[in-house]
Amino acid sequence: MTWNQLLRDQLQWHWGNQLRPRLEGLTDNEYLWEPDDLAGPVWSVRPRGASTAPVQAGSGEHTIDWGMPVEGAAREPFTTIAWRLGHVIVGCLAMRNHSHFGAPAADYFTWDYAGTASDALAQLDAQVRVWLDGVSALGEDGLARPCGPAEGPYADEPLATLVLHIHRELIHHGAEIALMRDLYAHRH
Repeated sequence: MTWNQLLRDQLQWHWGNQLRPRLEGLTDNEYLWEPDDLAGPVWSVRPRGASTAPVQAGSGEHTIDWGMPVEGAAREPFTTIAWRLGHVIVGCLAMRNHSHFGAPAADYFTWDYAGTASDALAQLDAQVRVWLDGVSALGEDGLARPCGPAEGPYADEPLATLVLHIHRELIHHGAEIALMRDLYAHRH
């Protein structure tokens, strides 16, 4: 067993046994659901021109709501499953797949966000495959090399640090999405 295999096994096990099965059957209503009783703004993926967020990022028919944290704000805006999947697909995976594994360029402003749950899951599946293939191709030596300038303050950290971080992000946001599916199923 190698460190590379152990790192991949961490995500592959979680993906295949917990997260991906938990996303099966995700409906468009769940994907875009905004709880009725929330105070404050809700960020989501919306048809172009329908957002009131400070920033609407994206290149296609749908944009993702965005903005920088407001100093003194009591809390960040609540985010929908659509927003959380958009963040995972683009910010966690596609941008890193480009920077480290030669995938097409990606960022929040040029991404073609999915307007449906099935399209978002197809994007997620594709990005997870690229990520896992890329991590595998690093081998042992690649895990030790520095992340490089694409990772800003983590440029000098080994790529293994980035792999662990991305896996934590997928586990963390996956748990949030699973909880939101539970809340949606149990609403009055």
